[in-house]
Amino acid sequence: MNPDFSASVQSRLADLIAFRHDLHAHPETSFEETRTSSKVLERLRDIPGLDIRDGLAGGTGICATLNAEKSGPCVLLRADMDALPIEELSDLPYKSEHPGKMHACGHDGHTTALLGAAYALSDHADALAGPVKFCFQPAEEQGCGGQRMIDDGILENPHVDAAFALHGWPDLELGHIISVPGAILAATSPFEIEFKGKGGHAAYPHKGTDVLLAVAQLITNAQAIRTRFIDPIKPIVISFTQVNGGFTHNVLPESCHVKGTIRALDSQAHAAAKQQLSHFVQATAANFSIQADLRFIEDYPVLINDADCAALVAEVATETLGAENVVTQANPGMGGEDFAFYAQHVPAAMYRLGLRPKGTLEYPNLHNPHFNFNDDAIATGAIMQSTIAHRFQQKRAS
Repeated sequence: MNPDFSASVQSRLADLIAFRHDLHAHPETSFEETRTSSKVLERLRDIPGLDIRDGLAGGTGICATLNAEKSGPCVLLRADMDALPIEELSDLPYKSEHPGKMHACGHDGHTTALLGAAYALSDHADALAGPVKFCFQPAEEQGCGGQRMIDDGILENPHVDAAFALHGWPDLELGHIISVPGAILAATSPFEIEFKGKGGHAAYPHKGTDVLLAVAQLITNAQAIRTRFIDPIKPIVISFTQVNGGFTHNVLPESCHVKGTIRALDSQAHAAAKQQLSHFVQATAANFSIQADLRFIEDYPVLINDADCAALVAEVATETLGAENVVTQANPGMGGEDFAFYAQHVPAAMYRLGLRPKGTLEYPNLHNPHFNFNDDAIATGAIMQSTIAHRFQQKRAS
C-alpha cells in the first residue's frame, strides 16, 4: 500500500506556495543561484533524515540523500533552479524584483515541487526500500549544470538506479501528465559566428567587402542543410536568432556577429548538421573574401526516456490522476533539456506536468515574459515525485 504522500504535501501546501512566490520574486540566472540555493538549503536542514551535500556544480548545486544508510534501490529526483535573462511583464504581486531576470521556464515550480516531495518522503522514510536523492541543480538553461552535478559525483555513493524529473507544461491542462518513452527533447547546439572583412563607404562597395550580404546569404542557404543534407525523416531545426553588424546607413561594417542554434532528435543528424554548417560558413567566407570563425558554445544531448521508467511514471499518474488524464503517446519537442546528461548514465524519465487552468484554451508559453508556474500544479508534482520514488523501489526490491 502506498504511504499517504498527499496528506504530507497538502498539510504544507500553503507554505510551499509562499516559498515558490519568494523564488519567483528573486530569480537568479545560471550559476548565480546563490540566494535560491541558500533558501532551499534552509528548508532541507529542517527535514529529518537527510544527508546534505552543497556547494556542487560550481557552488550552488545541492544533493540531499534520504535513507543514505539503506542498501536498497536508489532513486534520484531532480529539479532545476535557474531563471532566464528575460524582463518580466506580468502584474503579479510577487513579480521579479530583479530587472532583466525572471522565472520564465517554471524552475521555481520545479524546485518547490521537489522540496514538497522531500518533506513527504521524509515523513514516510520507513516505507522506503532504499535511498532517495533530491538533486537541486543550477544552470539548466545554459552552462550544462546537469553535467557539472554528475562530474561532482551525485550519481554515486550510493549508486543511482534511476532518475526522474518533471517539467511544467503550459500547453497541457492542469491535472494531466504526459509520459512517453524514447526521444522526447532535442539535442541542442548554440553557436556564434564572427564575420570579419574590410569596411568602407556604402557608395563604393567594390573597394571593401560586404559582411552583411554574406550573412544574409548564409542564413538563407543554411536552410538547405535540413532539406538536402539530412535524412528527411529525422527532424532538425536551424535557427538564426541574432545578427549584430553596422552602425549607420552609409558605412559597410568590417564585422558582423551572428548567433543561433541547431536542434535535432537524432544524434547522428545533429552531428551532420553541425558539420555542414561549418562547411557553409567557410564557403560563404571564401565567396566574399572575408574571414569567418564559427564556435559552438555547448552541446546538450538528445533526452531519451527509458521505456520502463516512462511506463512507471504513467502507471503512477494513472493511479493518482485517472487514466483519462494520462498521455503515453505524444510528439517529441525540439527544445533542449540537460536532464539528458543524467539519462546518458542511468535509466531516466522526464514527464510533462500540466499547467493550463481547466476551461482555458491558452496559457503563456515557456520563455514568455508573462509566464507563471501554476500554483495548482505544485501538489500534483510533489505527490507524483514522491510516489514515483516509492514505486520504483517497491518494484526493484520485490
